[in-house]
Amino acid sequence: MIDKSMHIPTLETERLILRGYRKDDFPAYAQMWATPEVVRYINGTPLTEEEAWTKFLRIAGQWPVLGYSFFAVEEKSSGRFIGETGFIEGMRDIEPSLKGIPEMGWSLSPKVHGKGYAFEAASAARDWGERHFGKRPFRCIISPENESSIKLATKLGFRELTRTTFKGKPTIMFERP
Repeated sequence: MIDKSMHIPTLETERLILRGYRKDDFPAYAQMWATPEVVRYINGTPLTEEEAWTKFLRIAGQWPVLGYSFFAVEEKSSGRFIGETGFIEGMRDIEPSLKGIPEMGWSLSPKVHGKGYAFEAASAARDWGERHFGKRPFRCIISPENESSIKLATKLGFRELTRTTFKGKPTIMFERP
């Protein structure tokens, strides 16, 4: 059942605001997902505007259905959308299964790489997740080639759980107990 009254929390860090998506975030969202640097380790193919729109609605729609999803990440100093982080239910065809386990993720625009925003945003989302989900473990999946995301996951307290494949590509599954 969809809860249209679902309140999406707003989280603030020193330099960022994590909040629910707004329709006016979409142009920057579509631009981010059309960037080869963003998708290089995810699926390797930049998203079309139509594919980005489907992804955008999928992420936004998980809040009222599940009570969690990704947060839009806004840079306080500029007020612009710069990425996303949080938890999803991806219904992924992967072993071991992620179904029913909060899957954490993060993606930021290359325009803000190197500023420490990924750790700042993902730390706030992780802390929210600990309060929201309680003592449940979190998982994330990362391409073995994505060294910066592996470093971030480790810094966030994730540890390698197993090596597997996802959509025919080698994948590392991490868990944060």
